[in-house]
Amino acid sequence: MDDIDVKILRLLQQNARKTISDLSAEIGMSMPAISERLKKLENAGVIEKYCAILNPHKLNKELIALMFVGLESPRYSDSFTDFVKGEPDIQECLYITGDFDFSLKIITQNTQTLEVLLNKIKAHHGIARTKTTVALSVVTSQPSIQPD
Repeated sequence: MDDIDVKILRLLQQNARKTISDLSAEIGMSMPAISERLKKLENAGVIEKYCAILNPHKLNKELIALMFVGLESPRYSDSFTDFVKGEPDIQECLYITGDFDFSLKIITQNTQTLEVLLNKIKAHHGIARTKTTVALSVVTSQPSIQPD
């Protein structure tokens, strides 16, 4: 990956709907050259997918919480990860080190919907302990890493 690839990636991170024509004009290369580079970035897996980033507030998702989950035993990991993949309000699930096994980022409507989800999680087989923190505001949120 060179500086031109990085420029392409940064422009697409600002607006993934930029056309090859727009990228070509902004970078100063021909459309076929930009198109070829874009296909190489996609084929190499550098660009995993294109997606729309939705505003949670516009969709009545006003509450963000972080939950740490400790399992009784690692044998419950597969069951738990299958469970969280089926919960639409769980945005991220990270397998972590330390006092807990998993970290969850939850975005939901309000405290009532959070309570329902937390009770579901706590009732899931193999859960030993949890710790939940509610976010007051979002200082920064990067939907993707920055290319170097």
